[in-house]
Amino acid sequence: MATKHNQILEHIENLAIGHKISVRQVAKQLAVSEGTAYRAIKEAEGQGLVTTIERVGTVRIEKKQRRDIDRLTFAEVVNIVDGSVLGGRSGLHKTLQKFVIAAMEIGAMVKYVDPGSLVIVGNREAVHLASLEHGSAVLITGGFTTNGSVIDLADRLALPIISSAYDTFSVASLINRAIYDRLIKKEILLVEDLLGKDQPSVLYSSSTVHDYRALVDATGHSRFPVLQEDGRLAGVVAAKDVYGQPSDVPIERVMTRQPISVTPKTSVSSAAHMMVWEGLELLPVIDFKRLVGVISRQDVIKALQYNQKQPQVGDTIEDIVLARFASTIEDKTVHLTGEVTPQMSTPHGGLSTGAFMTVITEAAVQAMRKIRDANVLIENCTLYFLKPVQIDQRIEARARVIDSGRKVGKIDVEVYRGQELIGKALVTIQVLER
Repeated sequence: MATKHNQILEHIENLAIGHKISVRQVAKQLAVSEGTAYRAIKEAEGQGLVTTIERVGTVRIEKKQRRDIDRLTFAEVVNIVDGSVLGGRSGLHKTLQKFVIAAMEIGAMVKYVDPGSLVIVGNREAVHLASLEHGSAVLITGGFTTNGSVIDLADRLALPIISSAYDTFSVASLINRAIYDRLIKKEILLVEDLLGKDQPSVLYSSSTVHDYRALVDATGHSRFPVLQEDGRLAGVVAAKDVYGQPSDVPIERVMTRQPISVTPKTSVSSAAHMMVWEGLELLPVIDFKRLVGVISRQDVIKALQYNQKQPQVGDTIEDIVLARFASTIEDKTVHLTGEVTPQMSTPHGGLSTGAFMTVITEAAVQAMRKIRDANVLIENCTLYFLKPVQIDQRIEARARVIDSGRKVGKIDVEVYRGQELIGKALVTIQVLER
């Protein structure tokens, strides 16, 4: 039987999009305490089922899929542009499909306005009205407002009218930047991307060593999460834990308690680091203390290999730094050569330490991959010294592997400006093997 907490979550999930929710209302409808209702609503907010909008309350929203992460709600637009809502508050949960800058006559503008659009305009009340009539929300720039009839129409149609003190160019840039940032996040692999629909094989605290051995025979695996009766993660059990134990020994006596775990929103890269450093073959995935799946070292390796072959939609800081660099290999030494751009500089015009470290670590990773065809992760980087470098100067990082074991490699990196040595570092890299 589902717990009251799960019953509330199921009730929220079945509500219509846009439905307002309150703690008192949920507690009364489902005959639970307000404390239980509050905790369940907070978990629903964490799962993306509801959101809290200022001066509106908590509203049921459509849960965003990973493919729709680049879409903004009108409530998020309000925060991005430091705006105030003049009308249509009940529509703040709706999703922005595109924005239109109204720098033309009304007749020409409405050709570009579709339901779900956001028209960015100044104090042109006729445009405000026409935009609402065509199903578009309105963002008024320059801190201007609009008349009462427009606000009344916005309230009836549940289409927000937002006022921002920024000018049109600044507002468009802020929204575009927010979408761009989300595109980068969209391309970052998360643990939730690796989870399948099948439920993982599990044991319970009340299970015995006999149950463990039966599950090994049935699945072919040797490591399983152990759950409490309410579904919470209690521990992890592996073959070494039950070796030599009688069949009637309870699993909770031999399992590893408080195991290392990840959440669905943990990046695959972070999960890989945990597995390498802790020597783990399997990681439980928990969401609000409940098990939602497991990932293996094999899952992580395949995901990292797949991600390396995918084109990136948005440039990260690393992409920007390395865009002007090219690599060659000569006598087992990787040469990474490029120009110091203004984006890599400090406010004083010199090469920033962060950009310098990016060049060093990239050269080290390339050098390691030349001798080991495997996924590698930076474990440590010791920078011995760095001389000042101005923008527009060419630098060359020379990376050479000085020690390579089965799991760890050490790379010496020297950075030159012409013939002058300007930096030196020692990089330690972990090798993630199958």
